This record gives sequence, C-alpha cells and structure tokens, in this order.
Amino acid sequence: MSIQIFILSKLMEGNTYPYKLKKQLSEPIPLDQLSGLTESKLYYHFDSLAKQGLIETVEIVKEEHRPDKQVFEITVKGREELPKKIYKLFEKADSISDMVIGLANIKYVDREKVVNILETKLNNFKTRWEHLMSFEKSIQENKKNEKLAEFLGGYFSSKADHTIYWLEEAIKQIQKGEI
Repeated sequence: MSIQIFILSKLMEGNTYPYKLKKQLSEPIPLDQLSGLTESKLYYHFDSLAKQGLIETVEIVKEEHRPDKQVFEITVKGREELPKKIYKLFEKADSISDMVIGLANIKYVDREKVVNILETKLNNFKTRWEHLMSFEKSIQENKKNEKLAEFLGGYFSSKADHTIYWLEEAIKQIQKGEI
C-alpha cells in the first residue's frame, strides 16, 4: 500500500514514469535500497494502479535503442482514492515506521481525521499495555524464570514507552502543522 500511495502522490505533482521515480528514490540517499523497492516491484504497482483505474498512460515515449517509456497520470478516481489509502495506512500501521509515507503525504488528507485515528490507536495501545502490565505481579511471583521475566519486562516496557512517546509526538506535530 505504501508504494501505491507514493506513486499516486508523485502523480499528484505531475505525470511521470516508473524508471524516473526509481531514479528519484535513489538520489541522493538510496531510499530504494533501504526500503527494498526494486524496479520490478515499482512496475508491478504501476500496473496494479492502472488496472484499478487510478492511473492511466498519457504518452508513450519512443527512443532509439531504448525501451519505450509509458508516462502516467493520476485519474479522477485516483485523486479520490489517494486519501482513502492514506487513512487506511494510518489505521493499519503498527508503528511510526509504517506511517512514514502517510506522514510524508499528509497534505492530501484531513489532519484532524489523522489525529483522531492516531489518538484511537494510542488509547487502544495504552489500554492493551495496562492489561498486559496487570500480569506483571504473577510473572514476578514465578521465581523459576526471574531473570527472563526481568529481561522481557524491561524490553517490552521500554518498547511500549517508545511507542507511546512517538505516537504522542506525531499527534502534537500534526496538530501544530509541523508535519
């Protein structure tokens, strides 16, 4: 879904073709390599978006001794679907790293709706975490695996604190218009 959001958002800025997007992703930082985005994956998602009617070919550029380039544009349906895909990304995200493409393209959605999604996610996470912490006493009473319980407790506690902090930070920065 992130790749499709990326493609649609780039097409909101102007017509383009897959190889050009791949090249933009690799300069100056090789984001394509860091994300594992191959050229074949990119072409697959262009094809998928075209089949969904979200993008369409507007030009075929023929160059001597080179493959033809299909230049794409976003359709009206694609413009309508982009915000839906971004909201869905925020709803399904398990971490801030899953939200990067949504955060980078927040200009295409209602910020308040994103804040509501993230606040719900934050409250659900806190509730789940509090429920898990209620088991802490019974785990501590089990002396057989005391060191393992201590290790895992520390790991999950710091991970939960980290998640809560960054969700709260994302909410604040979106509300202030900083993101």
